[in-house]
Amino acid sequence: MPERQVTEVEGRRLVLSHLDKVLWPVTGWTKGEALYYYAQVAPAMLPHLLRRPATFLRFPSGIGEQGFFAKNPPPGLPDWVSTVTVPTHEGPKDRVTVDDLATLMTVGNGYALELHVPQWTADTGPSHHDRLVVDLDPGPGADLVDCCRVALLIRERLAADGLRAHAKTSGSKGLHLYAALRPAPAKAVGAYAKALAERLAADHPDRVVARMTKALRRERVFVDWSQNATAKTTAAPYTLRATPVPGVSAPVSWAEIEACTSAEELSFTPDQVLARVAEHGDLLAPLIDQADPLP
Repeated sequence: MPERQVTEVEGRRLVLSHLDKVLWPVTGWTKGEALYYYAQVAPAMLPHLLRRPATFLRFPSGIGEQGFFAKNPPPGLPDWVSTVTVPTHEGPKDRVTVDDLATLMTVGNGYALELHVPQWTADTGPSHHDRLVVDLDPGPGADLVDCCRVALLIRERLAADGLRAHAKTSGSKGLHLYAALRPAPAKAVGAYAKALAERLAADHPDRVVARMTKALRRERVFVDWSQNATAKTTAAPYTLRATPVPGVSAPVSWAEIEACTSAEELSFTPDQVLARVAEHGDLLAPLIDQADPLP
């Protein structure tokens, strides 16, 4: 593979570099393969990134070496890449929004292997959220199967409140559950998520914990409601993950969650995710056009 490749993406001239650089040493997976994956999955992925200020986890030296989160637009970013100004504790800052394939290829070329986005868009502003997210994280002695059992409980609770739940794997060891909202005040969304987690922990103390304290999490699933904070971001649907073997935060169906008996059943390679999209389309597509009011 050539060291540099000049290509045109949606009318934008891109110079892609170091395409043969191995970023996942365990499997020999290269930067070029990562970019190819993102190019192929983009039609399903981009609607979930649109107008959301992105945070990137970059690994210039590959997985296993020191990575770092990057929020500010990198030096040399083309002027055609969209940015939005967001409030931070340090004052207003510009953030990149990955709104098109050319931008996705540009940030990927800069070793942005993971993409994370908040539960609000530049259109709603940080004061109002259009997503509810619940992060299910298994503690020691628990696994993804336990997350699936808790996910079913959460789906039932959300449905009782008029919210439709959709799921994806974290790409590591847990699950993320989403509900699309008509834009609602950020504090109200966070309060609802916290109350949901605390009710579950009270009703199922042997299976669920709503506090981050590690000592409480053995053989339980931590229902992390805090991802709904305006300043926080969650791994985007279809993003690659910096796991030893290339992983993906992949949408899954409720039938798969109901039937899950081992973590391996819901662990997908990038190639498997592309095949799933080709067969089923975007399982998270309802998040784009089926918003419900926050109870």
